[in-house]
Formats: sequence, C-alpha cells, structure tokens
Amino acid sequence: MNRRIIFIFIGIFVFAILIRADLLANTYEVFSPDKKIQLKVEIGQQVLYSVFLESQEILAPSPISMTIKDKGKLGFEPVLESASQRSIDREIRPVIRAKSAVIKDIFNEISLKFENSFDLIFRVYDDGVAYRFQTSFDGNIDVLDEEVIFNFGADHQVYFPTEESFFTHQERLYEYLSLTQITRYKMCSPPALVDIKDGPKIAITEADLEDYAGLYLTGRGRTSLRGIFPAVALEERQTRDRDVRIVKRDDHIARTGGRRSFPWRVLIIAKKDADLLENLLVYKLAKPLQLQDTNWIKSGKVAWDWWNANNIHGVDFEAGINSETYKYYIDFASAHDIEYIILDEGWYRLGNLFDINPEIDIEEIIRYAQEKNVGIILWVVWKTLDNQLHDALNQFEKWGVKGIKVDFMQRDDQWMVNYYHKIAKEAAKRHLLVDFHGAYKPTGLRRAYPNVLTREGVLGLEHNKWSKNVTPEHNVILPFIRMLAGPMDYTPGAMINAQEKNFQVNFTRPMSMGTRCHQLAMYVVYESPLQMLADSPSHYLKEKECLEFLSKVPCVWDETHVLNARVADFILMARKSGEEWYLGAMTDGTARELLVDMSFLPEGEFDAEIFEDGMNAQRYGNDYKKNVISISNKKKLNIKLAPGGGWVARIYLKKKE
Repeated sequence: MNRRIIFIFIGIFVFAILIRADLLANTYEVFSPDKKIQLKVEIGQQVLYSVFLESQEILAPSPISMTIKDKGKLGFEPVLESASQRSIDREIRPVIRAKSAVIKDIFNEISLKFENSFDLIFRVYDDGVAYRFQTSFDGNIDVLDEEVIFNFGADHQVYFPTEESFFTHQERLYEYLSLTQITRYKMCSPPALVDIKDGPKIAITEADLEDYAGLYLTGRGRTSLRGIFPAVALEERQTRDRDVRIVKRDDHIARTGGRRSFPWRVLIIAKKDADLLENLLVYKLAKPLQLQDTNWIKSGKVAWDWWNANNIHGVDFEAGINSETYKYYIDFASAHDIEYIILDEGWYRLGNLFDINPEIDIEEIIRYAQEKNVGIILWVVWKTLDNQLHDALNQFEKWGVKGIKVDFMQRDDQWMVNYYHKIAKEAAKRHLLVDFHGAYKPTGLRRAYPNVLTREGVLGLEHNKWSKNVTPEHNVILPFIRMLAGPMDYTPGAMINAQEKNFQVNFTRPMSMGTRCHQLAMYVVYESPLQMLADSPSHYLKEKECLEFLSKVPCVWDETHVLNARVADFILMARKSGEEWYLGAMTDGTARELLVDMSFLPEGEFDAEIFEDGMNAQRYGNDYKKNVISISNKKKLNIKLAPGGGWVARIYLKKKE
C-alpha cells in the first residue's frame, strides 16, 4: 500500500470519526430569564459548555469532568439518559441582611442525567451562570481531580489576586494581568475578575463549598484559566499555636459521600461595572437556612482593641490588656450605640483558652458589659479552639459571651472547609456569633448559618500597621471583586488619615492612606454585618461629628442602589435602612467630580447630613467639612473628591416645624 493510499485511508477514517462524533453530540441551550445570556451544553466525546451575552461569545467551549477513583472520569465519553428543565421565580428573605431585605431568586435550570451515576446541573440567571456535579454512588468516594476550565476567545485582562501557596490568609493585592501572562506557575484565590474588551466583566468563584477542597485558579499561558485544588493532608506540622502546615498530601482532593451535590462553579456576568456591586449570586446558590431559631442573631458594630494597640489616654489607669481598659471600651460602646466589643489577642495565654491573663477578670468584664447592654466577642486561635472545642464553647456560653472571632486557619483543604462548618454549627447551638479571620473567601455559609456574620479573607486596614499596600486604589477594587463573595471584615474607621506621600507605617500608632471621608464612606460601601470601629475610643471622642455619624450608620441594609462605579477608579452608591438613606462615594488616588442624582429618593423633603473632603484634604488627609442641606428627589449634586478621597451622606425626612 503506497503512502498516498495510506493518507486517503487515514483521512476517511478521521472523517468517519468526526461524523460519528457529530451524530452522537447533543446540544442543549438555556437562556436567562431576560433572554440576554445563553448557555450551550454540548455532549459528545466530552461535556463542553459555552456562554453568550446578547449573541457575543464570552466563554468559548470549555470541558467539564470529575475523576473519581474506581469510577472513572465523569464527563468523558458520557452517555446521556435524560434531560429536564425548570424555571424558578422566588424570594429569599435573609435572616441577616447585607445588600437587601428581599432577594429575588429567578433562574432557568437544566439537569442532565448520565449513565455512571452522575448529573450535571446548570443554572442561568440574568447576571450569571453556574454549574455543579451531583453523584449517586453508594458508600464513600475519592475525588482525584475535577476539571474546571474557563476558555476565553481572546487575551483579556484579569484582576488576579495572586497567591504564593495553598497556605494563605487570602489577603492579596490584585495584579492586572493578561490571560497569557498567567502560566501554570501562577495561581490565585477567587474571585478573579476577567475584563473583556468591549464586553462585560466576568467574575469567577464558587458557592456552596462543603466537605470538599477550595477552588484556586491558574493559567496555561493561553487564553484560559483552570481550577486547581489543595489535596487531602497526609501529614501536618504545627510550628506555632496557630500555624499548622500540610507537609505531605494524598492523591485525592476529597474523600466524601457518594450521594451528594458538589460546589457550584460560578460565572458572574456584569454588563456594567456597577452590576458587580449589586450581585448576590453566591448567596442565592448557597445552602438554605439550617437553623430553626435565629432570633438571637444580631448584627452590629464593634469597638476593637487590637488595631489601635489599646492607645487610650486621658484616663486614670494604665491602658493595656486589663479589666480597666476593657471596661472603658464597654463604656464607650454603651454611650455611642455600639453593640459589641472584642477582646482580641492577649486575653488568654496562647495555647490554652482556660489560662486567662491574670490582668483580666473575664467574668466581671462580661457582667459589666451585660449591665451596659454591650456584647462581648472573644478572639481565639482556631487550633486552640479545636483542641478544647466543647469545653471552651460551653464555658463561653456559661459566661454569656455573644460571639467568637476565630483566627489563623490559613487553609481550605477538605478538612479545614469542614472545620468552618463545624464551628458554625457548634457556635449556633450555644447562640454564639462567628467572625472568621485568617480565612478563605466566603462561599455562602452565612445563608445556612447566619450566625456567621462576616469573615476576613481580605487585605484590609490591619496591613497599614506593617505595609503600604492598602492604597485608595486597592480600597476601590475590593467591593467589585472580593465583596462579590460575601461580607468582608476589612475593619475600617481610622481617624488618623494621610495622603500617600505623608503615610507612615507604624505598628502601634497606625494610620490610613487616603482621607477621613474615604474611611467614613467605607461604612456605606463595605458590607459587614459585624462592622468594626478599628481606632481608639480616645480618637473617636476627639472627633465628635464623625463619631456621631458612626453611631448612627447601620451595618445591614434594606436596599442597595449603585449610582455610578468603575472598577479600581470610583464608587458611588445609595443604601436604605428603615426610612433613612445613606450615600457613600470613594475614589482611588485621582481627584474626581461626580454627579449625584437623587431621583432614587421617594417624594418628600429631606435633610442631608453631608461629610465631604476639605479644601486641603489633598495635602492633609484629616481635613473634611460637614454640611446639612435640604434635598428632594429632584435634586442633583456635584460632589468633589480629593485624591484618595470620599464623600458620605445621611438623608432623613425633614422634621416638621
């Protein structure tokens, strides 16, 4: 047989395979309720999905599979048994609000059932798409790998929170990289934000993470991103009370029940930047409420000791980690409608939650706080808490503690993910709130367990104590990306404010970069149902006008309306609580003028209490001006923001004469 005949034979054979693959392929389409987003699922030699926005392909065909030990590669050479679709239009009323009191949950869904005991579920919303695996195997399974691929048709830019390893607080800066710059040697913790030229922005993250490893993203030096996961720990090494590193890993990312739903892989699609700030897709995809009694769960503001290093003055006792200092914090909180105070590191001797600092009478502090109607939250290292879990939580409940701040987990392998769920459940049994620090990004746990009010997983104000990384530009990136996942405990409230050229790092006398109004606006822009006042009571008491605003500003909202916004540049938003409205504006290092259209207000006459950057805020960050003006929904205001500046307003019905 000569070479020409061989090539003809091979060509016919390949063509026959392609025809056979085409005949076997099934294509399913699902549209968003508003018909603007289209999801295509192709079932051939593998399962591929692609996404279109108003006929523009924004995600090219991307494969989906999951490899399970002794079960094979689910999604490769799949055999479809059936397909079913449904449309859902319902409301969710969260126990603890963040953006709104009522959440519209409207989507179209397709369920694809395959041979080999697995399903793929796809949901399409007006603002995103998501998919997940479901399996129905008997007994336990070992998940060796999950193929999570996002293929893009061009070399888009990405806001990429680069990580160095799986041992991380997920407190990162956002590099602005092209997809081809992201090789397999770079990785990030989601959410990451893909900036499609002449198209929407797409945020990639996950939801409903439980009994599984957390998702990270890496590249291949091409126009795609892929998911990677920390494998199960075989050997750990504890080097400090808080640091437990995995030094040897197994060959699988999860050993789990064979009959279950797996985490959602989420694409949030924002036609304009402002849409990112209103998105609630992670919350909608999370497991529903798991608690019967939630009346005890209360949001609130917190007077915090650690950031300001207990720098209170003008008192007749020596400030520090002692009972007198914490009673002072309690008095301050009580006088200014602040619901909680935290006892951070130092109240117990590290390694033993029952070895209490002798300078502290913990029971007396809690008794005094109860008398003043202030709740106590205790900081704990996660490992120490885990070692003493039931005894410690029982003691906290007996004392009358209101919550715990659990710190330094720094991992999201399967065991650690389950630890978060364990703490949420055990704390709820004892009516304890939870704030996770040293944490991975939110994936919706707060919906199932609303006692988990907030978490860190954000490069926030604390970094000002040792670095110059927390810039105004960073501050106006966070709400568009990290806050998509859920509330963030950034810990705002600095009362010493400096422009970048004047900013100084000082661990025990910290300051913020940007203006005073930049900090005040965070209380409107940043979501955290447990919102910190990071600075010293002594500083707040010297700033009476700012303290009065902070005493009144809510930390949960009935409505959220983004008036104008651009990623990494500026934000202008309005939020409603009861009959009052709050507006917040923040800018990066560039001075700006913005137009505030008050047409979102109802009919009527209002007073607006406004804090704006002072005439000299560009050189002296503390400079601000307060005004009270009359306003209505016909009004439009031109506002000026200094470099690193802000603007904030409280709007309330005009009092009748």
